[in-house]
Amino acid sequence: MVTSSSTAAPPQCPVCAGTGWKTVAVAGKSSRVTRCECRIDNRIPSLIKLASIPERYQHCSLADFETEFDGADSSLATARLAAGRFVEEYPIEKAGLLFTGQIGTGKTHLAVGIIKELMNSKGVPCLFCDYRELLKEIQNSYNPQVRTTELEILRPVFDVEVLLLDELGAAKPTDWVWDTVSYILNYRYNQKKTTIITTNFPDLPSRETQNEQERKRQKITRRQQLDAEYDEPLGDKIPLGDRITDRMRSRIHEMCRVVVLNGIDFRTGPRSTNRRIQNSIPSERTLGELKRLQTERDKE
Repeated sequence: MVTSSSTAAPPQCPVCAGTGWKTVAVAGKSSRVTRCECRIDNRIPSLIKLASIPERYQHCSLADFETEFDGADSSLATARLAAGRFVEEYPIEKAGLLFTGQIGTGKTHLAVGIIKELMNSKGVPCLFCDYRELLKEIQNSYNPQVRTTELEILRPVFDVEVLLLDELGAAKPTDWVWDTVSYILNYRYNQKKTTIITTNFPDLPSRETQNEQERKRQKITRRQQLDAEYDEPLGDKIPLGDRITDRMRSRIHEMCRVVVLNGIDFRTGPRSTNRRIQNSIPSERTLGELKRLQTERDKE
């Protein structure tokens, strides 16, 4: 008599039929696809851990992104709306987002809020990657004997479903490091993987390209253009094209929709002041403790 040692296959989920995705009807819109609960519940803790979100940003969410305060710019509400729509439409719409704006306007907060929502509500694998840390990884994995980078070390950056690349252009790499960064972005572009990017630099072509465009517009000679070359201070005025090359900026425009955040630095502006005032007001518990100590001193 022959007996089978094989075990029966686990039953398929009746909602998604084992695919891990389910269709959800949206009132007034076409239906959208989202992760099935059968794949989400057991994966969320490990997804959050693997996402490597820095402790400084672990509290960030879309729900607590402030858009209404003294001096708030309307672009903040527009950016918050774009972030929410991105989460709602993923993965039907897989084009990424490029958040640009001055320091402290909330770009990283929104980007982290997006990937946390994707992990929690749709079970999507995400990874937070600081641009400067990425450059260090590339440099540290560089093999001078063969003059190549051990790309297997960077495999999670290549393959993760949604990559958050924070502060693009914050450091200008050497040519060989930038070649590796370009390779990563090109790979994700070709594989149709979603990338969310933040940068403090204005989304403009390099100054050389801008000057050439202006020269053509004004029909002046190259010699005249060089004679009139401006010498502006560095910093946030440096165009993104000067930090990552015009070619890669063009590729990112194919990968991402641009979202601009205007306004003042929340770390030093009204929002920061309000938080400091709120934090300086003693709680009822603290006041009660102070009264108790004062009473004890009076008895002495």
